[in-house]
Amino acid sequence: MRLKPLFLAIFAALATTMSLTPARAEIEVNVNKGDVQPLPIAIPAFGGQRGADIAQVITNNLERSGLFAPVDPKAFIEKDLTVAVQPRFDDWKTINAQALINGQVTVEGGRLRVDFRLWDVFSQQQLLGLQFTSTPENWRRVAHKISDAVYERLTGEKGYFDTRIVFVAESGGRLNRTKTLAIMDQDGANPSYLTDGSYIVMSPRFSSTSQEITYMTLKPTGSAIYLFNLETARRESLGSFPGMVYAPRFSPDGGRVAFAVEKSGNSDIYVMNLKSRTTQRLTTDPAIDTSPSFSPDGSKIVFNSDRGGSPQLYVMSAEGGAASRISFGGGRYTSPVWSPAGDFIAFTKQTGGEFHIGVMRPDGSDERLLTTSYLDESPTWAPNGRVLMFSRETPGGGPRLWTVDVTGRILRPAPYPGSGSDPAWSPLLN
Repeated sequence: MRLKPLFLAIFAALATTMSLTPARAEIEVNVNKGDVQPLPIAIPAFGGQRGADIAQVITNNLERSGLFAPVDPKAFIEKDLTVAVQPRFDDWKTINAQALINGQVTVEGGRLRVDFRLWDVFSQQQLLGLQFTSTPENWRRVAHKISDAVYERLTGEKGYFDTRIVFVAESGGRLNRTKTLAIMDQDGANPSYLTDGSYIVMSPRFSSTSQEITYMTLKPTGSAIYLFNLETARRESLGSFPGMVYAPRFSPDGGRVAFAVEKSGNSDIYVMNLKSRTTQRLTTDPAIDTSPSFSPDGSKIVFNSDRGGSPQLYVMSAEGGAASRISFGGGRYTSPVWSPAGDFIAFTKQTGGEFHIGVMRPDGSDERLLTTSYLDESPTWAPNGRVLMFSRETPGGGPRLWTVDVTGRILRPAPYPGSGSDPAWSPLLN
């Protein structure tokens, strides 16, 4: 599972003049507008080996974001573009492409090099020029890196395409369902399975500082929480606890794991220091406290508890102590997770016979429901805080992975074809 490094050289330029500061775009995608109209963008096949495949991955990434509308290649007038020569902008204006990406792939000495340019068609300006080098088998990651660069240049926000998803792959019927720990690229490519399905796995979560995950296992002998290093495949248990242990999640610095322990019908939140392996109990309420999630600065924890009579969201210090309720909208609130920027908390909400993925401010204000269905649950944030992935289940069907943006307008199935639940998004890869 070790990731091979990518090397990046930046050649940002205005037209053919070299500059480390790209020209200000006359086109931009304002992601905060009430109704975003996808930007028409042309992405011809890059020249060279794997050039068409790389362009297709970029096209798929940008289209799935909901912010870009790739132009049908059948409409292209100019053919055989090269990064060494400016495009014929009138040809691209004619088909209403407002932005254009073209590139060239070369392989020399066992190294893959991809040069690409991003153009503002109507102002006839080059907005971005980059070169990536890597090994030939890493071509998909190069495509994701280019997608991230284009996304950031045109929206002003970080991309999220060069990332992975860890999740629970599910198969079989409701009474004999197999749950396997799985990981894939964010676009559904390169899925691999980290456990053999002989026992149940639940709630996998990424560390924000390394290629490490934590997850829960449930076997006839009891439950346990594990750490799994994706680069070395080393797995280790966090130890034994007097009761069922579940819902683990890393602290932002990767040095602690918070989790819940249930014993005799009571569930409380604990946190373990991974270096010393010392454990601290954070809650002592005679209720069910679970699903802890750290704030980005590590100073607070949001969790859900039924101490008020039904599952609601509470915030407390990461050292424990008094907790403040933040959810008051009616219904049952579960599975909270703090956004990477700290501006929102996502959650699952049940009202009547429907489930929702929603967001609210950390003080409980500005609650918004982004989805509604038979069963939506387990939200996870993309590292840029703009998109959420979650699992959706329909009556009689297995769970599938879906994405929704923070406005709720861009709702789509994720490109993994099988049943999956409990997703967790990685940070941007190095």
